[in-house]
Amino acid sequence: MNQAVGSLRTLVLNANMQPLSWAPLSVWNWQSAFVAVHQDRVVQIKCYDDIIVHSATQSFEVPAVVALRRYHKRRTVGFTRYNLFLRDEFKCQYCGERFQAKDLTFDHVVPRSKGGGSVWCNIVASCEADNLRKANRTPKQAGMRLLRPPFEPTAHQLDAAARRQPLAAGGLHQTWMDYLYWGAELES
Repeated sequence: MNQAVGSLRTLVLNANMQPLSWAPLSVWNWQSAFVAVHQDRVVQIKCYDDIIVHSATQSFEVPAVVALRRYHKRRTVGFTRYNLFLRDEFKCQYCGERFQAKDLTFDHVVPRSKGGGSVWCNIVASCEADNLRKANRTPKQAGMRLLRPPFEPTAHQLDAAARRQPLAAGGLHQTWMDYLYWGAELES
């Protein structure tokens, strides 16, 4: 097997033919998808063109897109740094500038020392400069304003925020494009 085949990923769609998640985009390594297809847990929708893997006696196509047989409803989203930054669209909620995740921190709107908890409704994305400027005070005490109040996002809200983010170069395989972005206008 060549290096290119080993690094292939498979887009995973829900039973309604939408990605399981956009944040991050739902993908499996091709081997996991291949096993799921052969265990009849997913339906193979599309294969990679001209890529075949071989066993001792058979040849198989490599799945590029699969769909779950049963609809999977996401009830909650994980309270993680990435999801927090995604909710806030990688923007400092004080100055409004967009940053890469590595250049963001999070800020407790009501500091922990003043009874504020580490919960969705009390934490926002912040650049380091504004986090230092606010220090151990509330935004009002620091003379700062939030772009919007923090909130607990739904899976749908995080997916919408993820679709608005610029794409990483080479992150999406061309084979997947027919299954993504149906909410956008179609080119004429």
